Amino acid sequence: MEDIKMTDQKAQYAQHKPELDAAFSAAMERMMQENSPLVDDFASKVAGYLGARHVFPCANGTDALQIALAALDLPAGAEVIMPAFGDAAGAEAVKLLGLKPVFADVLPDTYMLDPAAVEKAATPGTVAIMPVHLFGHCAPMHELLSLAARHSLFVVEDNTQSLGAVYVGPEGQEAKAGSLGHISATAFFPAKPLAGTGEGGAVITSDAALAENIGRITRNEQQEGAEPERLYIKSPLDPLQAAMQEVKLKYIESYNSARREVAHFYDKAFAETVLVQAPHRAPYSSHTYQQYTITVNPKLRDGLQEHLRRQHIPSVVYYPQPLHLQEPFAYLGYKAGDFPVSERLSESVLSLPMHPRLKEDQLAYICQHLLNYVKQHD
Repeated sequence: MEDIKMTDQKAQYAQHKPELDAAFSAAMERMMQENSPLVDDFASKVAGYLGARHVFPCANGTDALQIALAALDLPAGAEVIMPAFGDAAGAEAVKLLGLKPVFADVLPDTYMLDPAAVEKAATPGTVAIMPVHLFGHCAPMHELLSLAARHSLFVVEDNTQSLGAVYVGPEGQEAKAGSLGHISATAFFPAKPLAGTGEGGAVITSDAALAENIGRITRNEQQEGAEPERLYIKSPLDPLQAAMQEVKLKYIESYNSARREVAHFYDKAFAETVLVQAPHRAPYSSHTYQQYTITVNPKLRDGLQEHLRRQHIPSVVYYPQPLHLQEPFAYLGYKAGDFPVSERLSESVLSLPMHPRLKEDQLAYICQHLLNYVKQHD
């Protein structure tokens, strides 16, 4: 049996080597560092894929989040509601722009932002909601968009983990994650759904005014006579990355389909026991399985991870501490017990190997050792 990897970009490179090598050569022949037509071509392809009018590639997903928020031109100290469970990048972007992160709890089955918790957290100072399409699954956008409309709030989608996920509205209408809110951010880091060859990100919107703001924010140099207090973020996407990622974008649906097959194997294996909770998929969302994240009894989680490590099976805890209990956000005054769902998830989640090249014997080996441990230690 081959070694089991958490992700496997090398295998994907081998699968598309001729096309990727050709894209690499074409980019290197031009040797353009910025303002390359390769970046414009990639932006056009991403816009077509998502069904959005404007796509602005940038250097990474963190910059994309910051640019998306900056484009809203929000007043200092304004509140942005986001989930307490997840990556810190969005909250850090809010904080860097002089805004106030406000956390809300998540739903226990999908781990997505809970609309009822958002309603409870909203105040007259709230200006935006930042739902996160986490692990490859869509947030409950109908409820969140309706709530935002009632309170005149912006919706900023964090789609850095779920490129290609499909949201199904109440009337059956389908839309790609990242195309539903006022503005969104995505990422092309190697571990993300597109499995890029390096860093990269993009800001997406269909709003002409916001697109104009993004263009102003991302200009490489401040225009003569511009207001000095205006924010400028220089974050160009490397043309080489654009060329390579444009190739991979053609295959993202096949990547996601293969990941779903891997997830189906895991689902069947874990259906035999209540000791392992497989990822839930809500009827309104497809799942791209950026991560295949199970939950187990918190008393078993760390021991299980160590057991898997000894069997040469990688795993990762995303995320070991909810945002409201992290030191960078201590100034907000939250305490343990404020968001019980997020806190329990941080103690019980474990992400298993997930990539399109996992073989059946590898999956069987993972499931066998995992199930043996939880049954013996319950």
